Amino acid sequence: MRRRPVLASAAAIAAFLIVAPTGAHAAGYVPGKVIVKYRGHAARVVRAEVQRSTRTRLARALPGGARLLAMRGDRSVPHTIASLQRHRDVQWAVPDYIAHIAAPFNPNDPGIANVPAGWGQTQWDLTGPYGVDAPNAWGLAAASGAPGGRGVTVAVLDTGLAYENRGRYRKAPDLSRRNLSRYRFDFVDNDRHPDDENGHGTHVSMTIAEATNNGIALTGLAYNATIMPLRVLDSEGAGDAVAISRAIRYAADHGADIINMSLEFDTSVTASQIPEIVSAVRHAHRKGVLMVAAAGNEADSAVAYPAHTTHVVAVGATTQNGCQADYSNSGPGLKLVAPGGGSDAPNADNAMDIANCHPGLDEPPIFQQTFARDGAVRNFAIRGAEYEGTSMASPHVAAAAALLIASGKLGKHPSPDAVEKRLEATARDLGPPGYDVRYGYGLIQPSAALGP
Repeated sequence: MRRRPVLASAAAIAAFLIVAPTGAHAAGYVPGKVIVKYRGHAARVVRAEVQRSTRTRLARALPGGARLLAMRGDRSVPHTIASLQRHRDVQWAVPDYIAHIAAPFNPNDPGIANVPAGWGQTQWDLTGPYGVDAPNAWGLAAASGAPGGRGVTVAVLDTGLAYENRGRYRKAPDLSRRNLSRYRFDFVDNDRHPDDENGHGTHVSMTIAEATNNGIALTGLAYNATIMPLRVLDSEGAGDAVAISRAIRYAADHGADIINMSLEFDTSVTASQIPEIVSAVRHAHRKGVLMVAAAGNEADSAVAYPAHTTHVVAVGATTQNGCQADYSNSGPGLKLVAPGGGSDAPNADNAMDIANCHPGLDEPPIFQQTFARDGAVRNFAIRGAEYEGTSMASPHVAAAAALLIASGKLGKHPSPDAVEKRLEATARDLGPPGYDVRYGYGLIQPSAALGP
């Protein structure tokens, strides 16, 4: 996600790595902590000896069998990792890497206004020529007996959700209580109140399940789906691998059908550096959960993790013109694209992009309800305070999957692989004919997925 034009460019703030949390290491990992996995069933005395010799102590036992260790003294994380890796009883040791919202820029002060002149309809992503054909999808979903994705739970791993009036927190007016799971957790503050302190998570959740047909604000694509808010990113939109991996397992173990992750690690981070997340993803897949994640916003030719992880549907972003967004990552592993807003990428190597795309022009963002930093809940509908990014694209795919699962089109309990294949097979081809690394299998089309 990004906002324009308050902050100049991705060059000013290294693309997606916006603001590290207080005390975070510049390289993108939590200082003073490491994650370790012992071989087999290492006895307690063995673990104690490893910790003694590496000057570490147990901070938390993790659900997948790994352990978060806190470092003693002033040794660096790389030095501690090297010391741990020398022990024959250690299977692997890695830093606790930091992920961020999938966004070149961070929202600050939106305000309320009409859509700027020339930008057309507010929710072009749902009903525009290169939107997701929401009205037809809603009709098919209702005809199946599951209007708006009713009965499906989507876990949103993000900055939280404006779901309750508590102290300084205020509930978003267009969020229905029936859209909330009783299972919710804050993995940043380790409590049961995942209140949003940033705005990003609320925007993402509203794209999936904002209430509709009530005369308030905007609408969500799967407006009757249940949201399970799991806070893994702090007020600055940053969170570590431990929180994310714990949340993935929590969602899988508490009834989530779909997990949306509008967050990314820097593209320099590999699967071997986030083994706990890879393990958690495997666990969720075995439990039958479909996982969807943002491909990243570095305009890179590589899909960022966790989207690039096996069993995760990597989603790129498109514009109002049906073009690749200029910030959207591409590359092998990209599966689908969905509306993310913003300007067209300068692709001039295929007939469709040459005909449709207009690089350099200011194009509309994704409009959805969220709040400003002063706590006021608002609609993002003013130039200079919009959300755009693969963060916004990913929840469109999660919502489309919710409509598909709820419809029963693929049976009562379809596997995540079956859901993914149906979404890919019914996507609208964009760019070069057939699968390609910019658009994957194409633009998500839930109405086609629910159709014959």
